[in-house]
Amino acid sequence: MRLSRQEPVLGPEDLAACRALLAGGSKSFHAASRLLPRRIAEPATALYAFCRVADDVIDLDPGPAALAGLQDRLRRAYEGRPLPMAADRALASVIARYAIPRAVPEALLEGFAWDRAGRRYETLADLTAYAARVAGTVGAMMALLMEERRPAVLARACDLGVAMQFSNIARDVGEDARAGRLYLPMAWMREAGLDPEAWLADPVFDARLAGVVRRLLAEAAALYRRSEAGIARLPLSCRPGIGAARWIYAEIGHQVAREGFDSVSRRAVVSGRRKAALLARSLGAIALPAGATDAPCLPETRFLVEAVAAEPRRLRPAPPDRRLGQQVGWMLDLMLRLEQERPLNGGMR
Repeated sequence: MRLSRQEPVLGPEDLAACRALLAGGSKSFHAASRLLPRRIAEPATALYAFCRVADDVIDLDPGPAALAGLQDRLRRAYEGRPLPMAADRALASVIARYAIPRAVPEALLEGFAWDRAGRRYETLADLTAYAARVAGTVGAMMALLMEERRPAVLARACDLGVAMQFSNIARDVGEDARAGRLYLPMAWMREAGLDPEAWLADPVFDARLAGVVRRLLAEAAALYRRSEAGIARLPLSCRPGIGAARWIYAEIGHQVAREGFDSVSRRAVVSGRRKAALLARSLGAIALPAGATDAPCLPETRFLVEAVAAEPRRLRPAPPDRRLGQQVGWMLDLMLRLEQERPLNGGMR
């Protein structure tokens, strides 16, 4: 079904500018976007570009003025009066086209601010609240781009985002500590016999820290399993890309485990050969059995699901998945190239 003339459409020039903003950035986003239908990949590029701009702004100035400026840009986009910048115009088009509630990107900006302020997290619930903002929001917005607004499926999309953030945190413990950042639940560290402040001043790996990292990865694994029921209910053409993200990010945790949960003296890297195998496994997401989605929503992500429910929208049927064969062919080609790729310094981002 064609869009009505009144409905905003992402302009080709703004889309090209958004792609340029992301040039040389996240390889994982670029690869995943190639596994998604064009109708999803293009608005995702627009959202990701604005997120990159926001992250850069707060990185340069973590104070309240920078956050206030970004909130004003977001307000203008929602009012249909974006600043004359490609990322802002593209954002305005996408949020109107897909009825993305303002509370969702606002929460993402809040998470960026927490990050730059060096906020620390006492409990798992506190850490999950942070992950809900910087990653659960992304899961929710991606689901909306796929025309999926059912609360149970949105809850699973948020689960996947939170799980991926937990994997990143578990992998980057040492790197974060050397930059003065600590994301592990401090209550868990104390339970293990570690003083968070003393450890941060001299970050070394031992069996006590291994236990904390193991606990976080166990939480991530449970969320990855829960997310599968949501992936199985996505449009057919979207499942390989989201399935690839699920398996590759989960593999980060598996690699940390193989290395004795030591992410202080080393940084886990998923090899090109292993990524190729996981991309092949993501093909299974096409026929993933639709398990139960009735697991309760995480308390920390409930506000995102409720924000979407408060802004209902009539859904149009998704167009036929004509590109599925092309995606599979492209993925097989990528697998061959990954098999020949040397492991890079650094993991997935």
